[in-house]
Amino acid sequence: MSDPSNLAAAVSPDAAAPAPLLVARHGAVAVLTLNRPASLNSFTAAMHALLLPALQAAADDSAVRAVIITGAGRGFCAGQDLADPGMGADADVGAVVERHYKPLAERVRTMPVPVIAAVNGVAAGAGANFALCCDFVLAARSASFIQAFSKIGLVPDCGGTWLLPRLVGRARAIGLAMSGDKLPAEEAERIGLIWKCVDDAALPDTAMALANRLAAMSSKALAETRLAIDAALPLDFAAALSREAQVQGRMGRGADFAEGVAAFLAKRPAVFRDR
Repeated sequence: MSDPSNLAAAVSPDAAAPAPLLVARHGAVAVLTLNRPASLNSFTAAMHALLLPALQAAADDSAVRAVIITGAGRGFCAGQDLADPGMGADADVGAVVERHYKPLAERVRTMPVPVIAAVNGVAAGAGANFALCCDFVLAARSASFIQAFSKIGLVPDCGGTWLLPRLVGRARAIGLAMSGDKLPAEEAERIGLIWKCVDDAALPDTAMALANRLAAMSSKALAETRLAIDAALPLDFAAALSREAQVQGRMGRGADFAEGVAAFLAKRPAVFRDR
């Protein structure tokens, strides 16, 4: 993966300021780089104005088969920028969540292609939970995750209340959310909060290698796998088995299944096209 400083810039709402989001394409992989390094890439209204449309554009582009989200500089995302206009003590925080974080989290969780968070430094507050919304979280060894909400009198948002207990169980979810303690990347991997921790220097190439591997697979099957696992969480075992049969019936009628079987029998690489 190229250094974020070399990526093509998205159009900034303020032409005089650096774009708060950088967008690049590497073959079938779209790379979105949060680009406010001086503020640890904290979210602003200007960044949100670019981020959700960029994800939607990737979702709508049939040539995109995987997405990487990372941060410029020494951090992934420090969460909401409390100095952003409209974020004072009298702000309607619930309205901000409804306007920005709910659609952002829902878009990531329903992308038609796999999404990888390449966490290159601190991921705090909504920044941490935004990363956890992704299908894969790869973190640099020096990275950390902080549920910082309790420190400013709030509760986890951007999907945190749903994600945390499902990823690490109620006890750890309560501990992380209430204490607001910093969780090092290696410990985050150990307890199952993230997919994998890698050496800092290896993070860009590891993320791109994973993205290219996923891009060569059946995007439709990968997206349906995510949906099936999430849908099974509230079901009993028999209901989950029934849902699996329904989904497999639909997937078995798709072109990717026919191609996968043909490639297997011919002992050649499959070329998947469904999305």
